[in-house]
Amino acid sequence: MKTKALRKIVKIDEDKCNGCGVCVPACVEGALRIVDGKAKLVSETYCDGLGACLGECPMDAITIEEREAEEFDEEATKHHLDESEHDHEGDKLPCGCPSATVTRFERACARPSATETADQPSMLGHWPVQLTLVPPTAPFLKDADLLLVADCVPFAYAAFHQRFLADRALLVACPKLDDYQAHQRKLTEILRQSRVRSLTVLRMEVPCCFGLTRMAQQAIALSGREIPLEEIVIGVKGDLKS
Repeated sequence: MKTKALRKIVKIDEDKCNGCGVCVPACVEGALRIVDGKAKLVSETYCDGLGACLGECPMDAITIEEREAEEFDEEATKHHLDESEHDHEGDKLPCGCPSATVTRFERACARPSATETADQPSMLGHWPVQLTLVPPTAPFLKDADLLLVADCVPFAYAAFHQRFLADRALLVACPKLDDYQAHQRKLTEILRQSRVRSLTVLRMEVPCCFGLTRMAQQAIALSGREIPLEEIVIGVKGDLKS
């Protein structure tokens, strides 16, 4: 029988958790797993209670509580990690997503000709566009309507330039693969210094991409300004969800 002791251990708020899975690779002990669309603690013995996963959750769904729990077992954890690596080898993508998310779908429409695509003007009005590279004092941000876009959106949505980019300043980021905290700090400073008039988040429908919306919400709150925020969601097949 496993002994229990009063110690610190992670607690997951399932009402807040959106199943994005960002916390899973952040837990080096392999104590977390996505089950039925929610993050779950696999076993108390695998959680050391140090909370490395806390800062990775865009929904603030993970906290540390002190309660009676099975003691952390380093040897059992090592064995669990070895087994998991063997059992799941090849069915995870580098980002931590399951390989089952890899999908191919048919397109009914014909490909546009080279002439048709060449006739479409670019609506991009500035450079750079990556959030990491844009300084808060960039002149194109002053009094701008700001568009914060997930990396994948322009590839999925064919009319991205014509529908969304005209007359907007563009920032591009990925809430899962980039440094979330660094992005949040940069966006906060941009909102503080540039007198941005509005902020539109354009993201994909996949759960982890909600982190971009969460980033925008937090940055607005930290900036101390009242900035209108709109969220637009694009489906993986390129359809407009909302």
